[in-house]
Amino acid sequence: MKRIVTISILFLILTNVTAQSNRQIFDFEFEEVLLNGVLNLPKDQKPKGIVILVHGSGETNAVAQEWYLDIRETFVRAGYGIYMWDKMGCGKSGGTFDYNQSVHNSALEVIAAIRTLREKQIPGSDTIGLYGGSRAGWINPIVIDQFKDIAFWVSVSGVDDKENFGYLLKQNLRIDGLPKDSINLIVSEWKAAIKIHHSGGSYESALNATPNLRKNDFILRFNNGSTITEDEYYSYQKTLMKEELDAETGLPIIIRDFETILSKVRIPVLALFGETDMNVDWKKTKLLYEKTLAKNTELEIKSFPNCNHNIQECETGGFYEFQDNNLPFKRCDGFLETLEGWLDRR
Repeated sequence: MKRIVTISILFLILTNVTAQSNRQIFDFEFEEVLLNGVLNLPKDQKPKGIVILVHGSGETNAVAQEWYLDIRETFVRAGYGIYMWDKMGCGKSGGTFDYNQSVHNSALEVIAAIRTLREKQIPGSDTIGLYGGSRAGWINPIVIDQFKDIAFWVSVSGVDDKENFGYLLKQNLRIDGLPKDSINLIVSEWKAAIKIHHSGGSYESALNATPNLRKNDFILRFNNGSTITEDEYYSYQKTLMKEELDAETGLPIIIRDFETILSKVRIPVLALFGETDMNVDWKKTKLLYEKTLAKNTELEIKSFPNCNHNIQECETGGFYEFQDNNLPFKRCDGFLETLEGWLDRR
């Protein structure tokens, strides 16, 4: 049984560092912990603004390993600075990494970074844009709703209001070749475990309800061959019980009134999706954005065929295809060009 958390493969593309930007280490404090970040600014010109790059789920080593270089250099070419940092307990950041950090707390972390950039009078910090993939699709709307001074938002492989691991599980079981009835059984056990966990049910009850889920090859690999421990179960139960379950789907609602939050967005939004995304139901998110953001914003949506959750070319879009070292890990044609063109029109 897996902890009920959204999974996001990190958008990691390593390319040669170009001579287009000045790179500097820039730290800020959040909840009395110093977080280590890297700031790239255009050379020989004042930045049009600073873009905050918000990570998806999971641990980071973004600063040392120069994550997202192709994206960062795209922003620099367009005349923007860009800032990212390692999460608590990762890289050279202090504190302890919390896999279940709430998206609301992550939003406060982003706001702390923005305020520090402004307090230090970093060039371009008077105009702040947001960029982020997957889980950042929850974080960035909260920032926009709470901070009230964001210039634009680029959403990549965005999410709807609910936990999406069920979609990831179903699609990857299909890719593994399981028959439909087996897929439905395993997904139904996962949902049953959520209900037991959420209602305050015991660890033993959750184990008894998930015999097929726990022995499934995909789940075993996903959990590194182990099952959630009793201590982990009860520790996360405290957080889960505070969340609301959707009456129709039985899934945890990550952000209450998410449609309202999105409908209040008034800034330009670029939403980019891979059409072979097997982590997030991109079609569902696209419809949500059209229903909410399109009412009050300048919304541009573009999807890329044969592209996965990371907007990379793919064969199946499956979770473990990301780890296939025989694949070229090539960005989808037009992705960076779409991003740069949209920025040029701002």
